[in-house]
Amino acid sequence: MLAHVTSAAVLGVDAYLVRVEVDLASGLPCMNVVGLPESAVREGRERVTAALNNNGFAIPPRRITINLAPADVRKDGSGFDLPIAVGLLAGSGAIPEPGNVCLAGELGLDGELRPVRGALSMALHCRDEGLRTFILPAVNAAEAAMVEGLDVRGAACLADVVRHVTGEGLLESMTPPADALDHGPPSGLPDLADVRGQRAAKRALEVAAAGAHNILLIGPPGAGKSMLARCLPSILPPLERDESLEVTRVHSVAGLLAPGQALVCDRPFRAPHHTVSDVGLVGGGSMPRPGEVSLAHHGVLFLDELPEFRRPALEALRQPLEDGLVQIRRARIALTYPARVMLAAAMNPCPCGHHGDGTDRCVCGDGVVHRYLSRVSGPLLDRIDVHAEVPRVPARSLTARTAGEPSAVVRARVLAARARQLRRFRDRPGLFANAHMTSRDVRQLCRVGEPGEALMRAAIGRLGLSARAYTRVLKLARTIADLAGARRIGAEHVAEAIQYRGLDRRKAVA
Repeated sequence: MLAHVTSAAVLGVDAYLVRVEVDLASGLPCMNVVGLPESAVREGRERVTAALNNNGFAIPPRRITINLAPADVRKDGSGFDLPIAVGLLAGSGAIPEPGNVCLAGELGLDGELRPVRGALSMALHCRDEGLRTFILPAVNAAEAAMVEGLDVRGAACLADVVRHVTGEGLLESMTPPADALDHGPPSGLPDLADVRGQRAAKRALEVAAAGAHNILLIGPPGAGKSMLARCLPSILPPLERDESLEVTRVHSVAGLLAPGQALVCDRPFRAPHHTVSDVGLVGGGSMPRPGEVSLAHHGVLFLDELPEFRRPALEALRQPLEDGLVQIRRARIALTYPARVMLAAAMNPCPCGHHGDGTDRCVCGDGVVHRYLSRVSGPLLDRIDVHAEVPRVPARSLTARTAGEPSAVVRARVLAARARQLRRFRDRPGLFANAHMTSRDVRQLCRVGEPGEALMRAAIGRLGLSARAYTRVLKLARTIADLAGARRIGAEHVAEAIQYRGLDRRKAVA
């Protein structure tokens, strides 16, 4: 007998339907899985057999062939256990075929259903393909239920699925949690009020957060660079629903969602160590997985001690920072991961860290300093909008009893600036912040008066700004104007934006 069951799998962050065909024919008893299965899929035969036997279902002694179509796409993961088990039961006549239903889930030897990766992507694709119902492990149900227009049913074990298919006991339909996106500012984060001094650096951080601009903090050890960067999530706006769905898809594929978690509600903050490989940073591998830049999608990617990162890893970031996505191409596969991140990086001004800190402790010569700064390439620096100096904190600031502005106050200004940007982008879907604007958007939305244009021409000639840097200065000026509540970009906004090209000024002086 032949039975058909619909399942789904994930390739990159997108899902595709898999038709599980189970054929029970005469011949020597055996079970073969075809359709380019990886080891986790092939090993599923043993899990399925044990789960069926331990739940009182006998597998007929037949020659069993299981085909996973399309047969020319590699199948990975343990999510095919449930559809294979249901297909075997349907093929043997124990239960009817499920019909217009998608099934996915890993089976334990006792029939328990265990979570799968990429449930949200599968649910979105099932809805788009017109499927009516999606049955999956109960711990994944809240995540999949965020997709409107799809009947999601969570099951705890194989027996529950069998009773649902036979009509003996229907699984409960899952509804999305009402408070999935009802949350306030993230808690437990470092607060800007705890950072002593550094008024100019805090201003630079606020500007960067208001427009989702990349920022580089440069200063001696102990000045507060890392702490400032870790305060960044506390002043960022909450995720929009569309942003939250995109972030959740990536984290689900990576297996980072907590059991029962419906959505990722806070902006991600990823801080990989400087020994990370280029694959670990941007993704890929023999079985491709999202890298740190994709796991930080719509959040912050913090690279501390930037010059200590491997050069190939840093250079691999250039395209994701420009395009907002990672493209991975192999001989037989092409994947795309989202990577719209806000890069926050920190570095010392020289190997010993004390160059230009007002003391005589620096032992590095000019050549050593130049080589150290050159570890970060010009094209990468071009993609960083804000170069902020973080000087050594004076004693009077360290011992002061009064705290600085708390993150909540700064966050309110950032939210107001982002609201102005969203109103400006209402006819441009997919744009959430000034840093995301294309060159065409910049020409239309970042017009500058003659005084500002004169400043820009002088900066281009004096600092040698590239065309990309020029565009990014205009975006930054637009953000500064938004923070000031100004409709038009003024010369004062352009001047402050140019001021944040600190490394370009150093090169011009050198």
